[in-house]
Amino acid sequence: MREPAFWYRPRSLQSYALWPLGALYGAITARRMLRQGVDAGIPVICVGNYHVGGAGKTPTVLVLTKLLRELGETPVVLSRGYGGRLKGPVMVDRERHDASDVGDEPLMMARDVPVVVARDRLDGVALAKSQGATVILMDDGFQNPRLFKDASLIVIDGERGLGNGAVFPAGPLRAPLAAQLARTDALVLIGDGNAANDVAAEIAKRNKPELRARLKPDAASLAQLLGKRVFAFAGIGDPERFFRTLRASGINVVRTRAFADHHMFSDGEIAALAAEAQREQLTLVTTEKDLARLRGRKGLPDGIVPFAVQLEFDDLAKLRQLISDHLYRARERRFSAR
Repeated sequence: MREPAFWYRPRSLQSYALWPLGALYGAITARRMLRQGVDAGIPVICVGNYHVGGAGKTPTVLVLTKLLRELGETPVVLSRGYGGRLKGPVMVDRERHDASDVGDEPLMMARDVPVVVARDRLDGVALAKSQGATVILMDDGFQNPRLFKDASLIVIDGERGLGNGAVFPAGPLRAPLAAQLARTDALVLIGDGNAANDVAAEIAKRNKPELRARLKPDAASLAQLLGKRVFAFAGIGDPERFFRTLRASGINVVRTRAFADHHMFSDGEIAALAAEAQREQLTLVTTEKDLARLRGRKGLPDGIVPFAVQLEFDDLAKLRQLISDHLYRARERRFSAR
């Protein structure tokens, strides 16, 4: 879906008109979040958002994958597979599946880590464990009570924050903020903006850690684009963040085109983008997530450059200690319950 513009503006008539629906939706979700989920038998770390749309969950999951492996763990990602047709549980196979099968994010992550797609995440646990998982990394699902979470890390974009702070559909929040803060174990604040400072202050009051991180461009992607005139397009939660990242990296962005999150591009749309780029002698560039949806497409124009980014934490040792502590407590709790 494409986010309504009023979500990220001061409270408006549209927001107030939708407030009753948001109050009902939020009350139902907050009540569901109180349920005790089923124990997977191994530690489950959830990487989620307070709000609809993206903020950097996927790069956070990939950082945690590397960190967990360094700690001697075998992580497997568990995803709902948004945008894919397969209900699962199924292991993502990049040779066999495309984004229409399993979703763009699982397909992209499967380059680096085993990924299980399951509409019902509990159904995916057994498959993840059969792959030797010692830790399950839940990509999204913070508000879903089906599976017990040993730790929940919430990702927020520092420049956008939580918009107008209202609950869907009056705003971007998936549940009332207080209900979500209560179940948060750590906040990951991405970027240098101050739009999420109030949330960070609330987390600090609860003696929960805040971690700062930044998206850094991949050196190879940057080398391909520096000195060129670029036509950037994206169908992600916040396309403008992608365009800002390109410009902040010194790339000459001449033209941009934004699509809805998880947009499945038609052949006509891609042909039109390519024709426009050719007319103006521009290089087409998009996100890795968008390119995952185009992967394997017949007749895909040559020269679409994926702009890869990596998430760098200001204090990686702090993140490592946080994860180590949660893993220890998770295993101690299970051992004591025997």
